[in-house]
Amino acid sequence: MIFEIVKSRGLSHKSYFIGSRGAAAVIDPRRDVDIYLDIAKRHDMNVEMVFETHRNEDYTVGSLELSKLVDAKIYHGAGLDFAYGNPAHEGDSFEFGSLQLEVLETPGHTPESISITVKDMDASEDVYMVFTGDALFAGEVGRCDIYGPEEVERMAGSLYDSINQKILPLGDGVIICPAHGSGSVCGAEIRDVDITTVGYEKKTNPLLQKTRRDFIEHKVAERFYIPPYFKRMELNNQRGAEILCRLPHLRALSTVELQGMDDGVQIIDVRDPESFAGGHIPGTLNIWSEGVPAFAGWFLNYHDPIVLVDYDGSRIESVERYLIRLGYDNIYGYLAGGFSSWFKSAGPVETIEPCSVHELRDKLEDPSIFLLDVRKEWEWEEEHIDGSHNIYIGILEEKLEDVPKDRSIILYCDTGYKAGIGASILKINGYINVTNVLGSIMAWKKAGYPTLGVEFHG
Repeated sequence: MIFEIVKSRGLSHKSYFIGSRGAAAVIDPRRDVDIYLDIAKRHDMNVEMVFETHRNEDYTVGSLELSKLVDAKIYHGAGLDFAYGNPAHEGDSFEFGSLQLEVLETPGHTPESISITVKDMDASEDVYMVFTGDALFAGEVGRCDIYGPEEVERMAGSLYDSINQKILPLGDGVIICPAHGSGSVCGAEIRDVDITTVGYEKKTNPLLQKTRRDFIEHKVAERFYIPPYFKRMELNNQRGAEILCRLPHLRALSTVELQGMDDGVQIIDVRDPESFAGGHIPGTLNIWSEGVPAFAGWFLNYHDPIVLVDYDGSRIESVERYLIRLGYDNIYGYLAGGFSSWFKSAGPVETIEPCSVHELRDKLEDPSIFLLDVRKEWEWEEEHIDGSHNIYIGILEEKLEDVPKDRSIILYCDTGYKAGIGASILKINGYINVTNVLGSIMAWKKAGYPTLGVEFHG
């Protein structure tokens, strides 16, 4: 048996390649599918089947892309009307080589969610592993809020039943292969491990220690943000995204060409925030390269052309892949030669004043500053710098009326990267005095300065 995990950085997405005797299947493929073709070629295998554990919300699935190239059949849960592929029902079985895959209907994260068990019949008729999609993670379970707050209680009950009646009875030694790892927006506290087992989760996963009622209450009380691009991903993954067959060709743009583009162009500077602060093209959004998968979907639209700016162009291909996985087919090009070519050509430059935590401490009593924490609301509630206001970075554009233009805005987050996004958003929207605290709350605590939690207020 051949088994490989394909991890997509930034999204914390995991897909799987499994094969035997020249035939293979791929579980939850990403849109840039060349990696599965490379694995198949390396092992002299043909991909014959593609399985989707559910209609994904956080990336565009690559099933149609892969099927177009290798003529594989696509299967997904029968609980949703997909415009492509084949419905799979409870008990459906698929065999290739020594492997037998069987479908379990495990709704809860979404109504059509399925899990797929694997048996290696050369070794045993017992289940060896199970692909759980977003039903069960290492140390966590899937979100139940995708269909709105009014559906959470019902979905949570379904998820509890799916886990306890379908997955856990498979046996303690069964390997669990989830669709996401630590850092994914599809779960709150996913452990940073590639795979786990049923027995280990039964012992260590706090959600599996709860009664059905307590489990449902916990899921109802959970708070998640839903990025606006989820709607586009759901549409792509139900109707089927446009087939690319290869990564798009990006145009290498000169400074003159970029200056001549229409105002609607979306220019994304993927350098780190300290470099962006030192100098950048006016009107550009700063998302550091590794943050693109998690944050681009909050701010970019799907129709205006996207142009990338880097140090030297070395990160352009990886960022392009990140955007393609999010369904951004409107990537137009990149600044040839990176940002240095811009200032060497006398292009206009803006800066953002950086700030150390020591400088921040000295400014806290200044009434002219507005200290803005752009972390998640519950992170701010747990621990924050006294006097700070909280607006999550993903909704900052919607809440600009809460950020005064007549004061100096000082932003912080975990380490300064999300604050860098926020600083660029404020500059785009006409804020003059904007400062990013480099190192942010991590450096603040390292310096021994105090923090507060909401329980200390009032």
